[in-house]
Amino acid sequence: MTASDWRKILKQLRSKPVVMAKFIKHNKPREKKIGITVKKCERCGRFGAHIKSYGLNLCRHCFREIAEEIGFKKYS
Repeated sequence: MTASDWRKILKQLRSKPVVMAKFIKHNKPREKKIGITVKKCERCGRFGAHIKSYGLNLCRHCFREIAEEIGFKKYS
């Protein structure tokens, strides 16, 4: 079960609160503290190729699109 699927199952369990509480206790994914899933692009939500310099928190694709608007100049 992936992190996105566990919320879909809760629709079926809403009529049974005791069963739902037990399910959440044992099956809810933990919050990540390290790794690739912690660093997400703030603009599009991608995980890979993350630029966190200067507090940007953007993927390289979004950075290329909005670099000049932010104030970065392309040399060469």
